[in-house]
Amino acid sequence: MKLSIEEFAYLDSASLFAGVADQVWAMFLDSGICDGKPPVTKHADYDVLAINPIAKLITNSEQTVVEQNNEKKSYSKDPFSLIRQTLIDNDLSADDLNSFNKKIPSYLPGAIGYFSYDLVRRYEDLGERTSNKENFPEMAIGIYPVIVLVDHRRKVTSLISMDGREDTSERVNEWRSLINQELAKPNQTESLVNNFEDRFRVDNFHENMNRDDYQTCFDQVKRYIVNGDCYQVNLAKQFSVNVSGDSWQSYAYLRKLSPAPYGAYMNLPFAKVLSNSPESFIQCRNRQVVTSPIKGTRPRHENKLDDQKASEELFNSSKDRAENLMIVDLMRNDLSTCCEYHSVKVTKLFAVHSFANVHHLISTVTGVLRKGLHSLDLLKKCFPGGSITGAPKIRAMQIIEELEPDRRGLYCGAIGYIGLDGSMETNIAIRTIVVKDEVAYYSAGGGLVIDSDVDKEYQEILDKGFMIKKTLSN
Repeated sequence: MKLSIEEFAYLDSASLFAGVADQVWAMFLDSGICDGKPPVTKHADYDVLAINPIAKLITNSEQTVVEQNNEKKSYSKDPFSLIRQTLIDNDLSADDLNSFNKKIPSYLPGAIGYFSYDLVRRYEDLGERTSNKENFPEMAIGIYPVIVLVDHRRKVTSLISMDGREDTSERVNEWRSLINQELAKPNQTESLVNNFEDRFRVDNFHENMNRDDYQTCFDQVKRYIVNGDCYQVNLAKQFSVNVSGDSWQSYAYLRKLSPAPYGAYMNLPFAKVLSNSPESFIQCRNRQVVTSPIKGTRPRHENKLDDQKASEELFNSSKDRAENLMIVDLMRNDLSTCCEYHSVKVTKLFAVHSFANVHHLISTVTGVLRKGLHSLDLLKKCFPGGSITGAPKIRAMQIIEELEPDRRGLYCGAIGYIGLDGSMETNIAIRTIVVKDEVAYYSAGGGLVIDSDVDKEYQEILDKGFMIKKTLSN
């Protein structure tokens, strides 16, 4: 089996994906380039589009159903190892991979999907206090032999496929036809309909924690910190609303309102996922590992002087720096479990990144994956991300289980890609809407430490959820 690449002119990713968005198992990993405008951050390099996987893995509780070659089999085996085994079943030789990577060292066909926050229950005892009303699978992964890569640096669209499979040519032909149709359109970079007339219509907003409930949980976290149980806990509240309308148009509207470098749209058989995440979780290429935790937030302002003041206030905040440093230390420890000794470094500390509606404080930790380990080993050891749990991680998650009314589901899990060569890129699934059974769920939260102020923390939740709520407002 070999890899092949066919290159086309530069296309608008969202316009191209619009032609397949209604297909079940259609996936769009989105770096937020919208209508040909410059990226909101320097991280917006590639978009990945995929349809029609050759294998599907869905985990519910202790069982993972693997559908492949027109057969369904159920396993109690570790979900991460099942993904790796399925990738191996569709493996390529080292010579093929090395030859191909010289042409385009970015993304290969492979696994695309999500890992929900609650997947951690397979590995850690958090208790069973939260409601599971959403009943969302803990993992859903497709194995894709063909992907479309839109490269914003080289300004080219690439169709990348695993040749030698009987079922690959049909997928290649479908994508080639769609790409050529898109290229034939006049002004194709602006061809996506922008009136969004079919986006969500909503009714009956609900939140699982009102202001008084939040105060009660906030006070309990403070008691735990004083008693020495933890240093920081990420406390979140969930919102839900009845919806009707088109999920893809709603996502297109969201990405126009708020371009995000680690966004995603996933059309799954049981739900639609609309992720507007600004946060990278773990990247791994050629054994080089990067994680970029976010901790520290300020709202954006229309007035430039006020906006600059908010950015400077975040950068100089001793509280936000301390909060960020706790998570940096946690991620250093997590990476060290799978990285070469002495390779884990903090390469950037307390950098302010500005997004559509908030400024964030982001640090960067790097390492070198230990020989003999796979990127999935690293993901499992670090999962879920420390920036959305608190520290120490396991105790913080147990406190979250005690205080939050509902399971988090996909929120604070990860969405991303694992290539046939073991390369990996995942986000932290924040600013993310899950639409299931005509109900849209989304959550927002923030890290609480000893000197947190309840009014400021509650306002931060509203700031973080602003663009999501705007998307869901008629």
